[in-house]
Amino acid sequence: MAASDAPAGDPSARTADGAAERDTAPEPAPEPARETAREPEPAETGSTEEPEPVQKPEPASAGGRAGELPEPAGRRWCWGTRLLVAGTALWTVLFVLHVTLVGRWQPWLVVEIVPPLTAVVVPLLLLAAVPFARPVRRWLSAVLVLLLLAGAHLAGFGWTGTTSDSARGTEVKVFAWSADYWQMAAHDKDAFYDYLRRQDADVYLLHEYLNWNYTNRDEQQVCTSPVLIDDKARLRAEFPGYRLLVQGELLTLTRLPVVAAPNQRVPSEGEDWYWKGSKSQRTDIRAGGRTVSFYNVHLPIRFRPCDIRYGWDRFRQASEFQEDWWTRELRRLRADLRGNSHPAVVAGDFNAAWMDHYPLGSGTRPHDPGGSLLPARTWPACEGSCSLPQSWRMLPQLWRFDWLFTSGDLAVSDYRLRGGEALSDHAAQKIRLVVPRKESSAHAR
Repeated sequence: MAASDAPAGDPSARTADGAAERDTAPEPAPEPARETAREPEPAETGSTEEPEPVQKPEPASAGGRAGELPEPAGRRWCWGTRLLVAGTALWTVLFVLHVTLVGRWQPWLVVEIVPPLTAVVVPLLLLAAVPFARPVRRWLSAVLVLLLLAGAHLAGFGWTGTTSDSARGTEVKVFAWSADYWQMAAHDKDAFYDYLRRQDADVYLLHEYLNWNYTNRDEQQVCTSPVLIDDKARLRAEFPGYRLLVQGELLTLTRLPVVAAPNQRVPSEGEDWYWKGSKSQRTDIRAGGRTVSFYNVHLPIRFRPCDIRYGWDRFRQASEFQEDWWTRELRRLRADLRGNSHPAVVAGDFNAAWMDHYPLGSGTRPHDPGGSLLPARTWPACEGSCSLPQSWRMLPQLWRFDWLFTSGDLAVSDYRLRGGEALSDHAAQKIRLVVPRKESSAHAR
């Protein structure tokens, strides 16, 4: 019987004629048994065939086929990526805290000592490392660019130009400068006085009109002591026609009429003229038919590095004293401005790099020098004979301690921070103030 005539279920026929079937019969369709063998149930264990990948599938790639197990969520970041993300998070927290706490929380002074330029340098350094953090570089770049722009604004980057080119009124030239202990380190003061005369200012606001005793071993708690000086004879000879007003270490010179000089008395006992006298000198001056108050300011340094040589406890106590003193004097200045009905010019050395975040109130507004995209910097500026230790002179000029504020309708047509570097550790403030005229005498001040 032919193989084709045999019953379909006869096993003998299949056995006897198996070879002929393989030679002559067409390729059979896959049998159901083989279909079952390809997809064994998880419970099957008796089969000798190697299980198909269904039993132990490999992780699917990003473009893997349906039915394969997905890759675990996200790759594990390398240590460098983790460090970069952690650094960005830490800087974000510090930046937000700084914006929130500067000028509001006294212990934050530790951070305020850092130059404002840091707000730009840190995100730039982090951005430079972003290309190496492939898994997160897109969103991390976006975050750091935002931090960079915010930091640039906070640090003072941006074009300011002149404040008020179109202002109409009487122009007053103002020169404000920290005179570095009245050039006590110089043997010949001719260059010092020549420099002052060349400014040809209507109003001079000068601070550090004193000397300093660096050898007094009995005053270690305050890092030596101030020395009162009297150079009025030379000043009158150098500036004929000027009115001279002295309040402790603060000196105002003006060739404009002086209306009043309130609160300029200082304690006369011992060194109280320095430690207890006011650090802001107010002089009311007539300009453009109006009375304008000029404030000559030199707030105390907020900590004294020289105190650290006497031990940590002494340094901490002295720093607390200096900061309390600085805060007290700032409050005194604010109180005087609050009770003053005249428009005011406030200029000097505030010993604060973030002073534009310490509002003076009473409608005052800070000013930035024009003509540059870079933030203003005034310290340390020593290029010649100054009292700074040699190690301090090596510091880059990264801080701005010298500021200008005005109130009322006063305008500033030109403002520069430059000059004096050969004679002091501070750059000078050169200001052109415009006092608008009041047409009606009822509005004149």
